[in-house]
Amino acid sequence: MDPALVKRWHAESGELVELLALARERLGGVAAVRLGAGPTVLITDPQAVQHVLAQHPDRYVKRSHRARLLVGDGVLSATGDAWKQQRRLLQSQFTGTGMRRYEQRIAGAVETCAERWAGYARTGQRFDLAEEMRRFALDSIWRSLTGHPVDAATEAELASVDNLVGALPTLPADAVEVPPVVAAELARLDAVARLAIEAARHGAGPDGPGLLHVLLAAAAERPEYTDRLIRDELVTLLFAGHETTANTLTWLHLLLDRHPAAREQVLAAGPEGSAERREAVQALVHETLRLYPSAWMLPRHATADDTVAGYAIAAGTDVLVCPYLTHRDPELWPDPEHFDPTRFTTPGARPAVTGGYLPFGLGPRACLGLQFALRETTALLERLLPAHAVAFDAAPTKAAYGITVRPDGPTAATLG
Repeated sequence: MDPALVKRWHAESGELVELLALARERLGGVAAVRLGAGPTVLITDPQAVQHVLAQHPDRYVKRSHRARLLVGDGVLSATGDAWKQQRRLLQSQFTGTGMRRYEQRIAGAVETCAERWAGYARTGQRFDLAEEMRRFALDSIWRSLTGHPVDAATEAELASVDNLVGALPTLPADAVEVPPVVAAELARLDAVARLAIEAARHGAGPDGPGLLHVLLAAAAERPEYTDRLIRDELVTLLFAGHETTANTLTWLHLLLDRHPAAREQVLAAGPEGSAERREAVQALVHETLRLYPSAWMLPRHATADDTVAGYAIAAGTDVLVCPYLTHRDPELWPDPEHFDPTRFTTPGARPAVTGGYLPFGLGPRACLGLQFALRETTALLERLLPAHAVAFDAAPTKAAYGITVRPDGPTAATLG
């Protein structure tokens, strides 16, 4: 890409996503971009995405994850054989039979949130929508991890996760030493993790054993599951299990605020509890994830020379797979900036190629919690959408691109 253009972007402190969007527009779905000292290639073409993430993950590997200071050696940042073993242990918990054991816990979190919202509706109380979605998602994953609903003290301490997610993008990717304020937040998080691990050692919660008990059982047979690794997996599941879900639900309500007819379409799709209603709710979630995918950027590093869609990729190249831009490709998604949940209910309205829609990634390193996230968002929306319409005071119109994509601004709201 034109070095002068990159230089101007740096000078104007532009968003990285703006530069990458320009690269895709000018150079196509496989685009060379000079971002630092070494070569970088942006991948947005769906077949190239599939090549990198699904067909040849051994040639395109993860290196140091930006969240490593937070999640340590958890499954999100682990590599090689360690990652394979950790992934294998957790995989069964998030598919089929494994997911069914968490449905009642999700339902409990849904009811707790619904009760709060009923109170807001009665009193007309103003609340922060993003904070509400964070509280729900945190309660849902905490119940699934520990067997306990999240209590007020734990919830307050786990605010450190959000604080750290906001701080990490400002630190160097390979940072070892961190500012005192970040170190203090990490210490808060570690203290919560230690208490949860000790409580789990003394028995299950009122909802029965959770994911944390699965990790402790593994530690009894596998020496690599030290207290530190259990802490890292716990924090990984906390971060991945509530941050992305909260963001999705926040974006979804902001989109409904701009497109109120979409809510009416969901409610008209079928009676409460019907398959038609559920399909319409899930389409709403999928269209939100198209515009604001959980993983908006998937960095990889080429370990060997390769050819992708006819372009040579040299060993040592940094590769950026960008679902955010793939989902906004007009050749794949007509009128891509338009919010239209019927893309996911109308035959032929979405790309047939696998790499055209990947909000949770693709291939062996796709997000473990995909089914969990879809079930909890669907369950909450089936409960809340018929009862309440959210009205924002002044909805944010921009996004902040960090580890995740967040609304850039406050989300004060009331319920109609």
